[in-house]
Amino acid sequence: MLRVFFSVNLKPLVGLMLLATVFTPSLASAQTQPLKVVYPPKEHKTSSDKIFFIGSAPSTGQVLINGQPINRSRNGYFAPSLPLKLGDNLFSISYQNQEIKIRVTRTSTKPLVSQGEDIIKTSLTPAVDIARLEGELICFRAVASSNGKVSVKVGEQTIPLLLQSQQTQLPSNLAALTGTNQPQVQTNSSEYKGCTTFKASADVGKPVYQLNLNGKTITQTAPGNINILSPVNLQTVKVTVDAGVSRTGPSTNYSRLTPLPKGTSASVTGKEGEWLRLDYGAWIKSEETQILTNATPPRSIIRSVTSKKLDRATEIIFPLQVPVPVSIYQSDRTLELILHNTTAQTDIIRLDDNPFISRLDWQQVSPDKVKYIFNFKTNQQWGYNLKYQGTSLVLILRHPPKLKSKKRKPLSGIKILIDPGHGGKESGAVGPDGTPEKDVNLAVCKLLRQELIKRGANVVMTRVDDKFVSLGDRQSMIAKEEPAIALSVHYNALPDYGDAENTQGVGMFWYNTQAHSLAVFLHNYLVKKLKRPSYGVFWNNLALTRPAEAPSILLELGFMSNPTEFEWVSNPKEQKKLATTLADGVVEWLRKSQQKF
Repeated sequence: MLRVFFSVNLKPLVGLMLLATVFTPSLASAQTQPLKVVYPPKEHKTSSDKIFFIGSAPSTGQVLINGQPINRSRNGYFAPSLPLKLGDNLFSISYQNQEIKIRVTRTSTKPLVSQGEDIIKTSLTPAVDIARLEGELICFRAVASSNGKVSVKVGEQTIPLLLQSQQTQLPSNLAALTGTNQPQVQTNSSEYKGCTTFKASADVGKPVYQLNLNGKTITQTAPGNINILSPVNLQTVKVTVDAGVSRTGPSTNYSRLTPLPKGTSASVTGKEGEWLRLDYGAWIKSEETQILTNATPPRSIIRSVTSKKLDRATEIIFPLQVPVPVSIYQSDRTLELILHNTTAQTDIIRLDDNPFISRLDWQQVSPDKVKYIFNFKTNQQWGYNLKYQGTSLVLILRHPPKLKSKKRKPLSGIKILIDPGHGGKESGAVGPDGTPEKDVNLAVCKLLRQELIKRGANVVMTRVDDKFVSLGDRQSMIAKEEPAIALSVHYNALPDYGDAENTQGVGMFWYNTQAHSLAVFLHNYLVKKLKRPSYGVFWNNLALTRPAEAPSILLELGFMSNPTEFEWVSNPKEQKKLATTLADGVVEWLRKSQQKF
């Protein structure tokens, strides 16, 4: 029996985000390779109802899984999906006299259900210490026997909880990428819920849940304590990191909002474990803040607004009394800046005739919220920076790059950043023959760099060899370099429930509005020029799509996990053609954008 090596570093879809020469496996060597399975590993656990097997064997003969022949590509690659039952599933993958055995354990995804006369302690809320304002609705949850009566006592109140008729489970965000993002409803529920309010500030302690069933009383105490805050005696904090990560809720599962510039101050209106809710509604980790002593709730007025034209940008200064929270919203031709906890006394705004901005308007949208609306002369924006200098907010809006009329070197003077995905200890996705995505990313990026340089571009790369570069360092490089565009190059793979054998194509991912046009254009350009399948264009909150300093997109140029597409991905002639076409697409998009001025 031959020794088989496994690679378990298969990248979930979009990351769940080298060689000095072009990488390509030798066809001759491929024919002499033994049976190989690169995914799943020998002992694998998943909640998916199916699993795919990615691997390779010599192209002659048959590969069998549990005695059944499977489809393979011309070079002998395979990626069939097979169903899973709950519990252990044993698979035998064989080729001639070679055999690999793999155990896949499927775990249940069903919500907690009480199986007897009990209250499930892990279901009780709050799970961590929380703080809320006086009069704010606080809800309670317990999973317990569906035949009894459940209540919760907290402070001086006893709140009856109602048995829910059904539970609706939402799939993860990744399900949208495989077209499986429909909710699931479980009708047999043993979940109880109820809500109440508290009128006075106090430490009301930990809720005690009670189940009355068949003449017996069962009690359980929730893990978390509840503290009620007075709105006239709130803590004030300031952001201590360059860009405080604000979210819609108290965990990383919640969506990101506009990052808060260093120095931003706000009152704390709620707490949940390590998370703080700020007075304008966003949540931030306490470790990114510092408590200010003897501070009153941060409120500011704003009067005049000034601007000045820089070499390649316009700087707008908003003088404030304190650094308040901010939000930014972009559309095709506008950028809206909202100052929270602010009242306008604005009578004068200086904005000279500007090559990029047509007008700046403002309005007081609520007593403590002012909106400034930048109207642009085109429907393409080129990036922005936001920071506090003292208590003044400084917004820098970048101007469009100037494309040369030269036919041979149209990108002269234009900086483009290329980010080869993964590297070093991060292999990324794995091809059927064991090739790591990081190698293919770097090979194609080096070819793309050559093609862009031929066209006159100044190219910056986040890595030029097989080394680890953190996502934060990649983002910092975009902020520092301020390129005209930033391209993060990747190749795709699927989560366990995906159809690896049949899913392929070019995908583009964007986050800030200024990057949307670039993502759509390059997607359509590659699909048309290279006659490749389309995987789609996605708005996606990824580390390498979030940078606001330039139009930044993440490219998934094909699927490492698809047997047929991997042959195209690893073909040196196709890699060269891809790099050339991508460089041409960059020139065409920049040209198209210039025509709007």
